[in-house]
Order: sequence, then structure tokens, then C-alpha cells
Amino acid sequence: MQIAAPAKNLDIALAAVNHGADAVYMGAPQWSARAAAGNTFGDIEKAVKYAHRYRAKVYLALNTILFDNELDLARRFAHQAYEVGCDALIVQDMAFCEMDLPPIPLHASTQCHNLSLDKILFLQNVGFRQVVLARELSLAQIAHIHKHTSLALETFVHGSLCVSHSGQCYLSCALTGRSANRGECAQLCRAAYNLIDAQGKVLQKNKHLLSLADLNASQYLQALAEAGVSCIKIEGRLKDIDYVKNIVAYYRRQVDALLANTGKPRASSGAVHCNFVPHPQKTFSRGNTTYFLEGCPTAMANLQTPKSLGEEVGRVVRVETQGLRVSLRKGVSLANGDGLCFVNNKGQASGSNVNGVQGSLLRLQNTAGIAAGTVLYRNFDIVFHRQLMNPKSALRQIAVRLTFALAPQQISLTATDEDGVTCCIAKDYEFVAAHNAAQAAQQIDSQLRKNSHPLFCITKVDTQWEQTPFYPLSVLNQWRQEVLEELEKTRENRYLPEQKSLTKNDLPYPKNILDYSGNVANRLAAAFYRRHSVQHIAPAFEQKAPADAALMTCSYCLLRELNQCKKQHPNALHEPLFLENNGQKLRLHFDCSRCQMTITAQ
Repeated sequence: MQIAAPAKNLDIALAAVNHGADAVYMGAPQWSARAAAGNTFGDIEKAVKYAHRYRAKVYLALNTILFDNELDLARRFAHQAYEVGCDALIVQDMAFCEMDLPPIPLHASTQCHNLSLDKILFLQNVGFRQVVLARELSLAQIAHIHKHTSLALETFVHGSLCVSHSGQCYLSCALTGRSANRGECAQLCRAAYNLIDAQGKVLQKNKHLLSLADLNASQYLQALAEAGVSCIKIEGRLKDIDYVKNIVAYYRRQVDALLANTGKPRASSGAVHCNFVPHPQKTFSRGNTTYFLEGCPTAMANLQTPKSLGEEVGRVVRVETQGLRVSLRKGVSLANGDGLCFVNNKGQASGSNVNGVQGSLLRLQNTAGIAAGTVLYRNFDIVFHRQLMNPKSALRQIAVRLTFALAPQQISLTATDEDGVTCCIAKDYEFVAAHNAAQAAQQIDSQLRKNSHPLFCITKVDTQWEQTPFYPLSVLNQWRQEVLEELEKTRENRYLPEQKSLTKNDLPYPKNILDYSGNVANRLAAAFYRRHSVQHIAPAFEQKAPADAALMTCSYCLLRELNQCKKQHPNALHEPLFLENNGQKLRLHFDCSRCQMTITAQ
């Protein structure tokens, strides 16, 4: 099972690899679904070179829809990605399937709306190597897809969730002109709304009714592997380096434990040793949900705040003149500079820095709205943060076995790494018998085991001689360094990214009509779908927005979240229902037969 980690920039890409990522996905200079996380090809090449040392991969995200005047540069970006050694392109726009591309594998972004078996079979049949599954799929649905396809399946396991089906959200574009399908989402799902019924009654006031908690599927890794998932993906190309270090290290531990039980090898090379204990609640977290992995749960949103709550640390016992008397959870200690979050007496999320800790007495910068019983969360752990920001927070090294062999007037030192890559150096050197054979043998072993190379860890030294020799420490050190440097060069020369070319065909697309939700915004994408028997192709929402368009299509249902599911309470509310924010009203529609909610303009 491969761990794919996000990287906003080069520094984070390197950190992701160091902390255990098997793959890193980065944004191209343009046309990435996170427009604020683009990278130069110079930085992308550096990330590729570093990742490949560990046989980790770099996937380049070009996963937005394209306009006609952008096609040529997008094609050139694809060629540059191939030239710098990227292992795949993550794309949304089918225009790439019509371009003259180098033999670089294509991965179908989750923005392709990969929710149905027939869609995924189609992507397989037109030549994609890997597909990023829709987040809304259950374990049973993933297993069904795996049973009927041969595509590599990638699924999100951690991080922020889009409340709308990916690739099918037009709310930001409709209200602000910033298109999610162009990487510019204004994240209106995180805003506060009033829920209003047909009679104008306010059912919920100033709540974040569309803001989902963060995904955490770490308890389902074995189940996902058994369902056929080969790559687990961590969301977060806008997240900072501390988040990436922590979450990647956390999943590295989980996956290594899983692999140890199954006897399967890691997807990349090198064991990771962290100088901290990973804890997913200690960096950005809105609370956890497993989303739809096991059906349709409730309590998958965080109605109080779209910001990071962090880990629950305790509860206020009483408010005193000197500060707050608190009861902390077992094993929790607070420090000056920690950041705390709580829901105040108005039902609103608030926060404060810790100014002092004396036993169970806590002094906060802001205590407004706090009362006995208030639950405290820590969304900034200053001690943990300092551990993460240490440049040596993790060390990743590849296991190497050395064989030291002696022949008349010559020595040979052979290095073989965990991937079976081998190199050998031979040296003419006069034999000198050791006066103390045991001491000399121990000295050779200890000097050759020294970890002087950041990439390698010497785990075993084999010696082959008839009589124990003596060599100065400086000579042994020089030979060890020389063979490891040669091994590094050999590894670099041996790595060849997979090559895969598309062969065009005319297999039919699952639909013969595409409306605006097909996201066709250029001539090449239109030509692709026509070749695959689509008879009518509407322009993308960004080019011509229908007045009655669904601005969001969600498997998340607000009524179910509020325990007002129409199946159990068919006449509980006066419909239609509306979301209102600063005078802007949106209408909710409920398709109970499919357990889906859509949002339209009023």
C-alpha cells in the first residue's frame, strides 16, 4: 500500500519523503486544483531527484479544466513533467487524452467525479493507469469496483472533505466568479448560514451547516487494502509543513504495522525514524469523520466552526478570580504558548492562548464566554510544534549490507542495499596481519558500520579472509564512504520512471449526452467525447451557466445531520428549505431515493 502525501512547495515535498511518503503530489505552475500551491519546474525536478533516491514517486497535478487558449502550454507542461522525471500526471480534463503527450502515465483526479463503476471502467479502457476514487464511496462499493477493474485504485484517507461531489461544485463560481474546477474555490461551504423554512422561520442560526469534519480513515487501512486500494492519499496541498510531517509520519507507522502483519514490502525504500510521536489531532483538525466508508453516518459536520479544533484536553471545573480550575484528560499537560479552542456560552467557537499553568489552575488570555463544564481543545501544542519544526525531526535511511573480502594484496568492499542494488570497489593494499586478531576484526566491523552517509544505514557487515588484517581507521572510513557514494550513483542510474502511452480508441462513454456538469471547456475535450460517442456536449458552467444548475451535489444530507431525515420524519419541516448568508439565499433539494442533497440558486 502506497502513501501519497501533499506538497505545497519543495521544502514540504522533501519533508514528506523524509517522514515516510511513498509518493508526493505537487501542483504544476498553473492548472492545479489548488491554484495557490503551484511550483516551478526547477523545484519539481529537485523534488523528483530527491524522492527517487528512496524509490518514492512524484505525481504532478494538472487537474483543472482548461480553456482553448491554454491547451498548448498545458501540453508543454506535460512534456516538461516527463523531462524532469515525474512519475505521472494527475488530470481532470480529457483534453490531455487528445494531446501529443510523452509516455507518462495519467492518473484520473478525483475531480473527474469517479463515483460509478461504468465511469471508472471507461477511464481504464481509454488508458489511465490509476484513478483517485470519489470520497463518497463505501468499502463495499470500492471492493465492487476493484473486482471488476484492473486500474490501480487510490482513495483519500485523511484531511479536509469537500461537501459536494468533487468536480461537481459550482457554488464558488456562481457566487464569486472563482471556479473550483479552475483551482480557485472560495470555500463557501465553510461559511456560516441560517437554515430557513418556507414560512421564513429560522431553524438554525449562524451555523456552519455545510462544513464537514476532517476525514480520518486510519482505522480502516486493512479494510481498504482488502477492498483493493493500492494507494492511500492524504489531503493538504495548502497545509503547512508541520501538518504534513505529522500526518505522513502517522500513516507511515500505521501502514508499516499493516505490512508487517501481511509480510508485504513497502512501496518505497528506507525505514523512517522520527524524533516525535505522531498524533493526528495535534496539527490542523476539525474533528474526525470516516464519512461514507461504512454507510451514511450522522455527525459528520462541524457546525460550530470551520477552523481547527484540535485535540480535546480537558474541561473547566469552575471559573475563579485567578483563572480557570480545570480537569485535564489523562496524560495531558499544557504549556505557556499553547493555543486553546472552546465553544462559548453563545454557541460560538472562540480561542485563547495559555498565559500560565500552575497545577490545575489555568490562566488564559481570553476567558469570555467560558463557564463550568466548558470543554477545552488544544489546536496549537507549542512543545509538539517545536519538535516538528526541528530540521532533524525524522531520518529516513536505506538498509545496506557490506561484504569485506580479502585477497592477496587487494581488498574488495561490496555494498548491497535493501532493493538488491549492488556495487563494489576494489583496492590494491598491502596485507598487514593484525597483532590482536579479535580486536582488529571488531575494529573493522565497527568502522564499516558507522553511519556517515545520510541516505544509508549499515545493518550488517560480512567479512571474508583467512587471516585477520589490520587497516588504519582513516582507510576503513574512506573505503566505506567511497562504496556508499558509488552505491548512491548506481541507485540513481538504475531508477527509470514507468512509461505508458495512450492508444486512442472509440469505446463509448457511459452517457451520450453531457450537460454543464461534464466540465467540457475546450475543443480537445469536446473532440474526445465525440470520438467516444457522446452526441450532445454542453459548454462548461464556467462558460455558460444554466439558471437552474445544481450548484452543489452532495451525498451529505443536512436533514440527516440534524436528525430530521425525511424517511423518518416526512412532515417535520415546511419545505422548501433555504440557506441564507448575508442576504444570499440558496435552495435545498432532497432526493431521498438516492440519499442526495442538491443546492441551487433561489
